[in-house]
Amino acid sequence: MKQLNYQKVQIKLRNKFLRSGVKLIGPDTIYFSNDTKIGKNVTIEPFVVFGSKVKIGDNVNIKSFSHLENCKIENKVEVGPYARIRPGSVLKDGSKVGNFVEIKKSTIGKSSKVNHLSYIGDSKIGKSVNVGAGTITCNYDGVKKSKTTIKDNAFIGSNSSLVAPITIEQNSVVGAGSVITKKVKKGSLALTRALQTEIKGYKRKIK
Repeated sequence: MKQLNYQKVQIKLRNKFLRSGVKLIGPDTIYFSNDTKIGKNVTIEPFVVFGSKVKIGDNVNIKSFSHLENCKIENKVEVGPYARIRPGSVLKDGSKVGNFVEIKKSTIGKSSKVNHLSYIGDSKIGKSVNVGAGTITCNYDGVKKSKTTIKDNAFIGSNSSLVAPITIEQNSVVGAGSVITKKVKKGSLALTRALQTEIKGYKRKIK
C-alpha cells in the first residue's frame, strides 16, 4: 500500500512539473520530493533523484543519474551526468558540475567549473575557477573537518589534492598532480611534483 501511494505521489509531482513547463526526459524514471522547487526552462534527463529541500533556478540542465539533496541550484547551471550534490551546497549562476563529481556543503561560484571525477567538500569556490579532473579537497583529518577556499580565477590542475584548511588566492595556478598543504599566494604557481627521471636502456626484470 505504501509503495502504491508513493507511486501516486510521484505521478502527481511529475504531472505538476510537466504542466509548469519543465522538460522531463523519461519522466517515469525521475523522482521528486514534495518540496522540490523548479524554475523556468529547466531540462531534467532520465534517472535523476531529488531529495528534500532542493531549489532549482531558471535555464538549468540536470543530466542523467544525478542525485540532489538539500541544495540550491541557481540560473544557467549544468549538473551531471552522474553528479551528487549533497546538503548545504550552492551552485551559483553559470557554474558547471560534471560527471562523477561530488559536492558536499560547498559553494561553487559564478561561471566556475568542476567538470570531472572530483570531490569538493566544505569548500568555498569563487568566480571563474577551473577545477581539473581528479581534484580532491582533503577536508577530514580523522578528527575534524576543515575548509578549503579557492578564490576568483584560480586554476586547479588535474589530480591535485588540496589539504584543508587551505586558501588558494585569486589568479593563482596549482600544477597538475600537486599535493598542496600551504596557502597559495595571489597570482602564483604552486607545484609539488617530483622531477621526472628517465633511465635510458632500462630493462624490466622478468621472472
